[in-house]
Amino acid sequence: MAKKSEPYKSALHEQDGIEPPKTFSSNSAKFIKAKRKKQPSVEDLVKGITAGNITDLSRAITLVESTNQTHTQKAHDIITDCLPYANQSVRIGITGVPGVGKSTFIEAFGSYLTSIGRKVAVLAVDPSSSLSKGSILGDKTRMEDLVKDKNAFIRPSPSGDSLGGVARKTRETIILCEAAGFDTIIIETVGVGQSETAVHSMVDFFLLLKLAGAGDELQGIKRGIIEMADAIVINKADGDNLKAAKSAKVEFNRALHLYPEKDSGWSPKVSLCSALKQEGISDVWDVIQEYLKITSSNRYFEHNRNNQNKFWLLQTIEERLKSDFYKSEKIKKELPTQIKLVEEGKTTPFAAAEYLLKISS
Repeated sequence: MAKKSEPYKSALHEQDGIEPPKTFSSNSAKFIKAKRKKQPSVEDLVKGITAGNITDLSRAITLVESTNQTHTQKAHDIITDCLPYANQSVRIGITGVPGVGKSTFIEAFGSYLTSIGRKVAVLAVDPSSSLSKGSILGDKTRMEDLVKDKNAFIRPSPSGDSLGGVARKTRETIILCEAAGFDTIIIETVGVGQSETAVHSMVDFFLLLKLAGAGDELQGIKRGIIEMADAIVINKADGDNLKAAKSAKVEFNRALHLYPEKDSGWSPKVSLCSALKQEGISDVWDVIQEYLKITSSNRYFEHNRNNQNKFWLLQTIEERLKSDFYKSEKIKKELPTQIKLVEEGKTTPFAAAEYLLKISS
């Protein structure tokens, strides 16, 4: 007699679950689930942040980055309560073309700083896809040694639609990290572009990483990038590339002399380093220390911080107005209609925009 075949099961078939052991406590399970669902209060998070609790810091940053309206007010309250503990750090912006070795440099630089007793927070901004809107957020993977350092904190964030390769809420995240006791804040940007002003407007020291022999020396002489840089560091200056790196250093030094003196009274420096071999890293910190000494004595440091606060006041207003505009019920209703009229050539983009702005006010 032929054996009856079993019904076909696809690879996606769900297997029967495993019975919990007899020692399993249903009451304990309920307690754990309830605790997971319970969200900490603003007071609890602020208390944890100021005590240096990394978990609470991460939770607060997630609230700050959230676009959920229920999180907005809570995030605002946390930032307000953390403000008295902020502004006690040096903020360093690091940028450079993709492939220049930003992550490797930051890991070597951050490890050096923690070895001399500093607490380092790295805010790494990952580029978001214009199609899927997603980001890899792989900076913790690339900085595998620094991420295990108890005096370091690495927070990758998607750039989203923000210009300048800086996440929308990076400015607020800096405040939270400072309140948590981090005295050195490093902001890693997506890469060099025409909108790096956003990064420059929230840091004390702006570091430009360059490569020698990569065909981008001419790019480095572009006025906008050079004027913002407080130091140029030529990375991967080792092995066969050392000679080319030394030549690039001479070229950049010549280029820097073509520009007028900075308001800070600081003359940008050019140095060499090999992040992979951890050579020249301490020299970069020495340059930053020299810069801080000069700008603190001539009060430019304080003046720059005040200007940054004004800049971010205006940026926050613009962001809020834009957000409120698109959340308006009138705009939600009329925007698709105006877009269709523009596509059909029945109105111009300018006339449509004027109409939408008029009905939104």
